[in-house]
Amino acid sequence: MKSSQFKDLTSALAPLMRDNVDTDQIIPARFLTATDKKGFGKRLFMDLRYEEDGKTPKPDFVLNQKKYKGAKILLAHENFGCGSSREHAPWAIIGAGFNAIIAISFADIFRNNSAKNGLLLVELPKKIIDMMHADVERNPKEKASINLEKQTCAWKGQAHIFAINPFVKKCLVEGLDDIGYTLSFANDIRAFEHRQ
Repeated sequence: MKSSQFKDLTSALAPLMRDNVDTDQIIPARFLTATDKKGFGKRLFMDLRYEEDGKTPKPDFVLNQKKYKGAKILLAHENFGCGSSREHAPWAIIGAGFNAIIAISFADIFRNNSAKNGLLLVELPKKIIDMMHADVERNPKEKASINLEKQTCAWKGQAHIFAINPFVKKCLVEGLDDIGYTLSFANDIRAFEHRQ
């Protein structure tokens, strides 16, 4: 199947300076009642974002601060997406308007679920991530530029190279999920079947 192709992205950052953000913090289990991807964005970080009444925003939480509104890149920290496996986590992040997350590291299951749903994860060394957090705190309008083809993330004039699985990169660049990738070989499959 075709999904959105990942284009070069330049955006301000929404900084979430927390380690070990788990999938239940990303999208609490009580909201996992639907299998449709739509509507999860408004539930992103629900318990971190709102008071116990579920309605009163916590003013100090990043997504409730006007200066970070409209950011397309989430700047996280270490071991983002740990905990139980749930595709709803990347659905909620994408639904809230984010196209990429930059962090020191990601949990493997979250990495796989993100790849299958078109969410780009960029890993950079701790000293760079910490510098970016400090810079964004000083100037929320500072922007990062991600070039997936070149595998670079530019920040304040310096391009940092990041690693990505070649298969994941191909799917993101071409806007393919696993089924779409398989269907891209349709002619080869038909030729093989014909030969058999």
